[in-house]
Order: sequence, then structure tokens, then C-alpha cells
Amino acid sequence: MEGRSDSPGRFGVVLATDEAPIFQPGDRVGILTRAPIGHYRVPIYLRGKKGVIDAVIEPAAVDNEEEGFGRNAGSKRHYYRVAIPMTEIWADYVGSPRDGLRIEIFETWLERI
Repeated sequence: MEGRSDSPGRFGVVLATDEAPIFQPGDRVGILTRAPIGHYRVPIYLRGKKGVIDAVIEPAAVDNEEEGFGRNAGSKRHYYRVAIPMTEIWADYVGSPRDGLRIEIFETWLERI
């Protein structure tokens, strides 16, 4: 469902209601910033950054964050390989403009931009 938000005042977050991927390769996404900082599965230096979906990781998987606290209830969503330009991560990066980072991020951390 588009337009639903997982936090008050946050728009563009897309929540899955089934096991079909909600993003496809080429989709532009933002990585959410969450507080409090704790045991989360996204490196803090990537929160708030933008990238492009490089691949959908199959099959859908349980949310490891929720599973770690016994709150998962068996729902499954997808991990996505997200390509992030190095200049998005470090503004003063002087390497090739083609350089980037690829990381697999769980669906609940991504928003469509």
C-alpha cells in the first residue's frame, strides 16, 4: 500500500501486505533514519542516504530485527541489494564517479523516492 507510513509524519514509506516484492531493480529509494539507535540492521552511516535497487533478494525472509526480540509472527518481506554512490556516502569522495557501495537492506528500512 503506498502512502502508509510506519512513523508519524513520514511520507513515501511503502509497507508490504504480502510476500511480493514492492521494489524492483532501478527503483530509487531512501534509507530510513530511525531512533533510538540500537540493535538495528542498517549501518548508521547509511541512514538517510539515497540509492537505487540493484536486485531483489529471493526468497522473502523474516524480519531479523523483530525476530531477535520475538516479535516477528512469521511475516516475510524482501531484502534488496541497494547501490549507493560513494559521493552519497562521503560528500568529499574524490574517486571515480562510478564507485559505489552495494548492501542488502530489509524492506522495512526503505522508502520510495
